[in-house]
Amino acid sequence: MVGFKGFFTKKTLLGLLLGQVLSLIVTSTGFSSSELARRGINAPTSQSLANYVLLAIVYGAILICRKDGMKAKWYYYLLLGLVDVEANYLVVKAYQYTSLTSVMLLDCWAIPVVIVLTWLFLKTEYKFMRIAGVVICVSGLVLVIFSDVHAADRSQSASNPVKGDLLVIAGATLYAVSNVSEEFFVKKAADRVELMAMLGLFGAIFSAIQISVLEKEELKSIHWSSGAVLPYVGFAAAMFLFYSGVPILLKMCGSTMLNLSLLTSDMWSVLIRVFVYHEKVDWMYFVAFAAVAVGLVVYSAFDKEVNETGEQRKHDDEEVGVTSLGKLNTMVGDSNTTIGERSV
Repeated sequence: MVGFKGFFTKKTLLGLLLGQVLSLIVTSTGFSSSELARRGINAPTSQSLANYVLLAIVYGAILICRKDGMKAKWYYYLLLGLVDVEANYLVVKAYQYTSLTSVMLLDCWAIPVVIVLTWLFLKTEYKFMRIAGVVICVSGLVLVIFSDVHAADRSQSASNPVKGDLLVIAGATLYAVSNVSEEFFVKKAADRVELMAMLGLFGAIFSAIQISVLEKEELKSIHWSSGAVLPYVGFAAAMFLFYSGVPILLKMCGSTMLNLSLLTSDMWSVLIRVFVYHEKVDWMYFVAFAAVAVGLVVYSAFDKEVNETGEQRKHDDEEVGVTSLGKLNTMVGDSNTTIGERSV
Protein backbone atom coordinates (compact mmCIF):
# COMPACT_ATOMS: atom_id res chain seq x y z
CA MET A 1 0.00 0.00 0.00
CA VAL A 2 1.02 3.59 -0.52
CA GLY A 3 1.83 5.44 2.68
CA PHE A 4 0.94 9.02 3.49
CA LYS A 5 4.21 10.23 2.00
CA GLY A 6 3.29 8.57 -1.30
CA PHE A 7 0.71 11.26 -1.97
CA PHE A 8 3.43 13.92 -2.03
CA THR A 9 6.02 12.48 -4.40
CA LYS A 10 7.52 14.83 -6.95
CA LYS A 11 5.81 13.06 -9.84
CA THR A 12 2.40 13.19 -8.16
CA LEU A 13 2.63 16.88 -7.34
CA LEU A 14 3.93 17.84 -10.78
CA GLY A 15 1.23 15.76 -12.49
CA LEU A 16 -1.55 17.28 -10.41
CA LEU A 17 -0.20 20.81 -10.89
CA LEU A 18 0.28 20.50 -14.65
CA GLY A 19 -3.14 18.90 -14.99
CA GLN A 20 -4.79 21.87 -13.32
CA VAL A 21 -2.78 24.36 -15.37
CA LEU A 22 -4.05 22.64 -18.52
CA SER A 23 -7.57 22.63 -17.07
CA LEU A 24 -7.38 26.39 -16.48
CA ILE A 25 -6.15 26.89 -20.05
CA VAL A 26 -9.15 24.91 -21.32
CA THR A 27 -11.36 27.14 -19.17
CA SER A 28 -9.87 30.23 -20.85
CA THR A 29 -10.63 28.78 -24.29
CA GLY A 30 -14.23 28.33 -23.16
CA PHE A 31 -14.49 32.01 -22.27
CA SER A 32 -12.94 32.99 -25.62
CA SER A 33 -15.38 30.75 -27.50
CA SER A 34 -18.31 32.20 -25.53
CA GLU A 35 -17.25 35.72 -26.46
CA LEU A 36 -16.97 34.78 -30.13
CA ALA A 37 -20.39 33.11 -30.02
CA ARG A 38 -21.84 36.21 -28.36
CA ARG A 39 -20.62 38.22 -31.33
CA GLY A 40 -22.28 35.81 -33.75
CA ILE A 41 -19.08 34.03 -34.84
CA ASN A 42 -19.75 30.30 -35.15
CA ALA A 43 -16.76 28.76 -36.96
CA PRO A 44 -15.19 26.05 -34.75
CA THR A 45 -12.73 24.73 -37.34
CA SER A 46 -11.55 28.25 -38.15
CA GLN A 47 -10.84 28.82 -34.46
CA SER A 48 -8.63 25.73 -34.34
CA LEU A 49 -6.74 26.52 -37.56
CA ALA A 50 -4.53 29.21 -35.98
CA ASN A 51 -3.46 26.78 -33.24
CA TYR A 52 -2.41 24.11 -35.74
CA VAL A 53 -0.49 26.68 -37.80
CA LEU A 54 1.37 27.87 -34.68
CA LEU A 55 2.26 24.30 -33.75
CA ALA A 56 3.54 23.58 -37.26
CA ILE A 57 5.66 26.75 -37.40
CA VAL A 58 7.18 26.65 -33.89
CA TYR A 59 7.80 22.94 -33.48
CA GLY A 60 8.46 22.42 -37.20
CA ALA A 61 11.32 24.94 -36.99
CA ILE A 62 12.78 23.13 -33.98
CA LEU A 63 12.43 19.77 -35.75
CA ILE A 64 14.22 21.07 -38.86
CA CYS A 65 17.04 22.62 -36.81
CA ARG A 66 17.65 19.35 -34.96
CA LYS A 67 18.29 17.48 -38.26
CA ASP A 68 17.54 14.15 -36.60
CA GLY A 69 15.03 12.92 -39.12
CA MET A 70 11.62 11.43 -38.43
CA LYS A 71 11.27 8.71 -35.83
CA ALA A 72 7.74 7.67 -36.84
CA LYS A 73 6.10 7.30 -40.26
CA TRP A 74 4.40 10.45 -41.56
CA TYR A 75 1.12 8.70 -42.41
CA TYR A 76 0.52 7.89 -38.73
CA TYR A 77 0.58 11.61 -38.02
CA LEU A 78 -1.76 12.19 -40.95
CA LEU A 79 -4.35 9.92 -39.33
CA LEU A 80 -3.78 11.54 -35.93
CA GLY A 81 -4.27 15.01 -37.42
CA LEU A 82 -7.57 13.96 -39.00
CA VAL A 83 -8.83 12.40 -35.76
CA ASP A 84 -7.88 15.46 -33.71
CA VAL A 85 -9.52 17.95 -36.06
CA GLU A 86 -12.76 16.00 -36.24
CA ALA A 87 -12.88 15.46 -32.46
CA ASN A 88 -12.74 19.23 -31.90
CA TYR A 89 -15.32 19.86 -34.59
CA LEU A 90 -17.87 17.25 -33.47
CA VAL A 91 -17.98 18.32 -29.81
CA VAL A 92 -18.31 22.03 -30.65
CA LYS A 93 -20.95 21.23 -33.28
CA ALA A 94 -22.99 19.27 -30.74
CA TYR A 95 -23.82 22.46 -28.83
CA GLN A 96 -26.10 23.47 -31.71
CA TYR A 97 -28.34 20.44 -31.23
CA THR A 98 -28.26 19.31 -27.59
CA SER A 99 -28.08 20.83 -24.13
CA LEU A 100 -25.09 21.90 -22.06
CA THR A 101 -25.90 19.17 -19.53
CA SER A 102 -25.75 16.45 -22.16
CA VAL A 103 -22.46 17.70 -23.57
CA MET A 104 -20.83 17.88 -20.13
CA LEU A 105 -22.07 14.44 -19.14
CA LEU A 106 -21.45 12.58 -22.40
CA ASP A 107 -18.01 14.14 -22.83
CA CYS A 108 -16.95 11.92 -19.90
CA TRP A 109 -17.33 8.97 -22.29
CA ALA A 110 -13.70 9.69 -23.27
CA ILE A 111 -12.50 8.41 -19.88
CA PRO A 112 -13.67 4.74 -20.12
CA VAL A 113 -12.57 4.66 -23.77
CA VAL A 114 -9.10 5.87 -22.76
CA ILE A 115 -8.92 3.26 -19.99
CA VAL A 116 -9.82 0.44 -22.40
CA LEU A 117 -7.43 1.64 -25.13
CA THR A 118 -4.47 2.13 -22.78
CA TRP A 119 -5.13 -1.27 -21.20
CA LEU A 120 -5.28 -2.99 -24.60
CA PHE A 121 -2.50 -1.22 -26.49
CA LEU A 122 -0.20 0.36 -23.88
CA LYS A 123 -0.58 -2.40 -21.27
CA THR A 124 -1.42 0.10 -18.53
CA GLU A 125 -2.40 -1.55 -15.25
CA TYR A 126 -5.60 -0.40 -13.52
CA LYS A 127 -5.96 -1.72 -9.99
CA PHE A 128 -9.02 -1.29 -7.81
CA MET A 129 -7.98 1.97 -6.13
CA ARG A 130 -7.08 3.62 -9.43
CA ILE A 131 -10.54 2.74 -10.76
CA ALA A 132 -11.95 4.13 -7.51
CA GLY A 133 -10.16 7.42 -8.20
CA VAL A 134 -11.76 7.56 -11.65
CA VAL A 135 -15.21 6.87 -10.21
CA ILE A 136 -14.82 9.61 -7.58
CA CYS A 137 -13.81 12.15 -10.25
CA VAL A 138 -16.70 11.31 -12.55
CA SER A 139 -19.14 11.27 -9.63
CA GLY A 140 -18.10 14.81 -8.76
CA LEU A 141 -18.85 16.00 -12.27
CA VAL A 142 -22.19 14.18 -12.38
CA LEU A 143 -23.09 15.85 -9.07
CA VAL A 144 -22.52 19.34 -10.43
CA ILE A 145 -24.34 18.58 -13.67
CA PHE A 146 -27.51 17.51 -11.90
CA SER A 147 -27.54 20.49 -9.55
CA ASP A 148 -28.16 24.04 -10.68
CA VAL A 149 -26.64 23.47 -14.15
CA HIS A 150 -29.40 21.01 -14.83
CA ALA A 151 -32.01 23.33 -13.38
CA ALA A 152 -30.93 26.21 -15.61
CA ASP A 153 -30.58 23.96 -18.61
CA ARG A 154 -34.17 22.69 -18.49
CA SER A 155 -35.38 26.04 -19.70
CA GLN A 156 -33.39 25.68 -22.90
CA SER A 157 -34.90 23.72 -25.76
CA ALA A 158 -32.58 21.45 -27.71
CA SER A 159 -33.30 21.34 -31.44
CA ASN A 160 -32.22 17.71 -31.96
CA PRO A 161 -31.01 16.06 -28.71
CA VAL A 162 -30.39 12.60 -30.20
CA LYS A 163 -28.21 13.99 -32.98
CA GLY A 164 -26.33 16.24 -30.56
CA ASP A 165 -25.72 13.42 -28.08
CA LEU A 166 -24.39 11.15 -30.83
CA LEU A 167 -22.05 13.93 -31.96
CA VAL A 168 -20.69 14.28 -28.41
CA ILE A 169 -20.15 10.53 -28.05
CA ALA A 170 -18.38 10.38 -31.41
CA GLY A 171 -16.25 13.41 -30.55
CA ALA A 172 -15.35 12.04 -27.09
CA THR A 173 -14.35 8.71 -28.66
CA LEU A 174 -12.07 10.50 -31.12
CA TYR A 175 -10.60 12.55 -28.27
CA ALA A 176 -9.75 9.31 -26.49
CA VAL A 177 -8.13 7.85 -29.61
CA SER A 178 -6.14 11.07 -30.08
CA ASN A 179 -4.96 11.17 -26.45
CA VAL A 180 -3.90 7.52 -26.38
CA SER A 181 -2.12 7.88 -29.73
CA GLU A 182 -0.23 10.92 -28.44
CA GLU A 183 0.73 9.01 -25.30
CA PHE A 184 2.09 6.20 -27.47
CA PHE A 185 4.12 8.62 -29.60
CA VAL A 186 5.72 10.49 -26.67
CA LYS A 187 6.48 7.31 -24.72
CA LYS A 188 7.47 4.77 -27.35
CA ALA A 189 7.57 6.00 -30.94
CA ALA A 190 8.78 9.61 -31.14
CA ASP A 191 9.07 12.71 -28.94
CA ARG A 192 7.11 15.84 -28.11
CA VAL A 193 8.69 18.10 -30.74
CA GLU A 194 8.07 15.71 -33.63
CA LEU A 195 4.55 14.96 -32.42
CA MET A 196 3.54 18.62 -32.13
CA ALA A 197 5.16 19.60 -35.44
CA MET A 198 3.45 16.87 -37.44
CA LEU A 199 0.12 17.20 -35.63
CA GLY A 200 0.21 20.92 -36.36
CA LEU A 201 1.06 20.35 -40.02
CA PHE A 202 -1.66 17.81 -40.78
CA GLY A 203 -4.15 19.49 -38.43
CA ALA A 204 -3.71 22.73 -40.38
CA ILE A 205 -4.14 20.95 -43.72
CA PHE A 206 -7.34 19.16 -42.69
CA SER A 207 -8.71 22.29 -41.01
CA ALA A 208 -8.14 24.35 -44.16
CA ILE A 209 -9.92 21.74 -46.29
CA GLN A 210 -12.83 21.56 -43.87
CA ILE A 211 -13.13 25.35 -43.68
CA SER A 212 -13.30 25.63 -47.46
CA VAL A 213 -16.16 23.13 -47.51
CA LEU A 214 -18.18 23.94 -44.37
CA GLU A 215 -17.31 27.42 -43.08
CA LYS A 216 -16.50 29.53 -46.12
CA GLU A 217 -19.77 31.45 -46.03
CA GLU A 218 -19.58 31.91 -42.27
CA LEU A 219 -16.17 33.55 -42.55
CA LYS A 220 -17.39 35.90 -45.27
CA SER A 221 -20.20 37.15 -43.05
CA ILE A 222 -17.92 37.99 -40.08
CA HIS A 223 -17.30 41.69 -39.43
CA TRP A 224 -13.78 41.66 -38.05
CA SER A 225 -13.04 44.20 -35.33
CA SER A 226 -10.81 44.41 -32.26
CA GLY A 227 -13.64 42.89 -30.22
CA ALA A 228 -13.70 39.85 -32.52
CA VAL A 229 -9.95 39.56 -33.15
CA LEU A 230 -8.85 39.63 -29.51
CA PRO A 231 -10.86 36.56 -28.34
CA TYR A 232 -9.85 34.75 -31.54
CA VAL A 233 -6.16 35.42 -30.86
CA GLY A 234 -6.65 34.55 -27.19
CA PHE A 235 -8.25 31.25 -28.14
CA ALA A 236 -5.38 30.39 -30.50
CA ALA A 237 -2.72 31.26 -27.91
CA ALA A 238 -4.46 29.25 -25.17
CA MET A 239 -4.86 26.23 -27.45
CA PHE A 240 -1.19 26.42 -28.43
CA LEU A 241 -0.18 26.36 -24.76
CA PHE A 242 -2.62 23.52 -24.07
CA TYR A 243 -1.36 21.36 -26.94
CA SER A 244 2.24 22.07 -25.92
CA GLY A 245 1.61 20.94 -22.35
CA VAL A 246 -0.47 17.84 -23.10
CA PRO A 247 2.45 15.60 -24.24
CA ILE A 248 4.37 16.44 -21.06
CA LEU A 249 1.49 15.27 -18.85
CA LEU A 250 0.89 12.24 -21.07
CA LYS A 251 4.50 11.13 -20.66
CA MET A 252 4.43 11.71 -16.90
CA CYS A 253 1.02 10.34 -15.94
CA GLY A 254 -0.79 9.01 -19.02
CA SER A 255 -3.95 9.90 -20.91
CA THR A 256 -6.36 8.79 -18.16
CA MET A 257 -4.85 11.34 -15.77
CA LEU A 258 -5.13 14.00 -18.48
CA ASN A 259 -8.85 13.41 -19.01
CA LEU A 260 -9.52 13.27 -15.26
CA SER A 261 -7.68 16.57 -14.75
CA LEU A 262 -9.73 18.27 -17.46
CA LEU A 263 -12.94 17.43 -15.56
CA THR A 264 -12.21 20.41 -13.33
CA SER A 265 -12.31 22.90 -16.23
CA ASP A 266 -16.05 23.48 -15.84
CA MET A 267 -15.60 24.02 -12.12
CA TRP A 268 -12.76 26.51 -12.62
CA SER A 269 -15.16 28.34 -14.90
CA VAL A 270 -17.70 28.49 -12.08
CA LEU A 271 -15.12 29.80 -9.60
CA ILE A 272 -14.09 32.53 -12.03
CA ARG A 273 -17.72 33.58 -12.41
CA VAL A 274 -18.13 33.65 -8.62
CA PHE A 275 -15.02 35.66 -7.76
CA VAL A 276 -14.66 37.81 -10.90
CA TYR A 277 -18.27 38.36 -11.99
CA HIS A 278 -19.79 37.88 -8.50
CA GLU A 279 -22.37 35.38 -9.69
CA LYS A 280 -24.14 33.09 -7.23
CA VAL A 281 -23.93 29.34 -7.73
CA ASP A 282 -25.23 26.27 -5.97
CA TRP A 283 -23.16 24.95 -3.03
CA MET A 284 -22.95 21.56 -4.75
CA TYR A 285 -20.38 22.99 -7.15
CA PHE A 286 -17.85 23.19 -4.33
CA VAL A 287 -18.64 19.66 -3.14
CA ALA A 288 -18.17 18.42 -6.69
CA PHE A 289 -14.87 20.27 -7.04
CA ALA A 290 -13.63 18.66 -3.82
CA ALA A 291 -14.72 15.21 -5.06
CA VAL A 292 -12.80 15.60 -8.31
CA ALA A 293 -9.73 16.81 -6.40
CA VAL A 294 -9.86 13.78 -4.07
CA GLY A 295 -10.30 11.44 -7.04
CA LEU A 296 -7.26 12.92 -8.77
CA VAL A 297 -5.09 12.49 -5.67
CA VAL A 298 -6.27 8.89 -5.19
CA TYR A 299 -5.61 8.04 -8.83
CA SER A 300 -2.16 9.69 -8.79
CA ALA A 301 -1.10 8.00 -5.56
CA PHE A 302 -2.00 4.54 -6.78
CA ASP A 303 -0.38 5.27 -10.12
CA LYS A 304 2.82 5.37 -8.06
CA GLU A 305 1.92 2.04 -6.47
CA VAL A 306 1.57 0.38 -9.87
CA ASN A 307 4.95 1.73 -10.98
CA GLU A 308 6.62 0.61 -7.76
CA THR A 309 5.04 -2.84 -8.09
CA GLY A 310 6.34 -3.15 -11.64
CA GLU A 311 9.84 -2.05 -10.62
CA GLN A 312 9.82 -4.42 -7.62
CA ARG A 313 8.68 -7.30 -9.86
CA LYS A 314 11.51 -6.53 -12.28
CA HIS A 315 14.01 -6.38 -9.39
CA ASP A 316 12.72 -9.69 -8.00
CA ASP A 317 13.01 -11.31 -11.43
CA GLU A 318 16.60 -10.08 -11.70
CA GLU A 319 17.39 -11.47 -8.23
CA VAL A 320 15.83 -14.81 -9.16
CA GLY A 321 17.91 -14.87 -12.33
CA VAL A 322 21.13 -14.09 -10.45
CA THR A 323 20.34 -16.73 -7.81
CA SER A 324 19.55 -19.33 -10.47
CA LEU A 325 22.77 -18.52 -12.32
CA GLY A 326 24.73 -18.86 -9.08
CA LYS A 327 23.17 -22.23 -8.38
CA LEU A 328 23.92 -23.35 -11.92
CA ASN A 329 27.57 -22.32 -11.62
CA THR A 330 27.79 -24.16 -8.30
CA MET A 331 26.31 -27.29 -9.87
CA VAL A 332 28.72 -27.07 -12.80
CA GLY A 333 31.62 -26.59 -10.40
CA ASP A 334 30.57 -29.61 -8.31
CA SER A 335 30.21 -31.72 -11.46
CA ASN A 336 33.67 -30.75 -12.66
CA THR A 337 35.12 -31.63 -9.25
CA THR A 338 33.41 -35.03 -9.31
CA ILE A 339 34.68 -35.74 -12.83
CA GLY A 340 38.17 -34.72 -11.78
CA GLU A 341 38.07 -37.03 -8.76
CA ARG A 342 36.89 -39.92 -10.93
CA SER A 343 39.67 -39.30 -13.42
CA VAL A 344 42.27 -39.50 -10.65
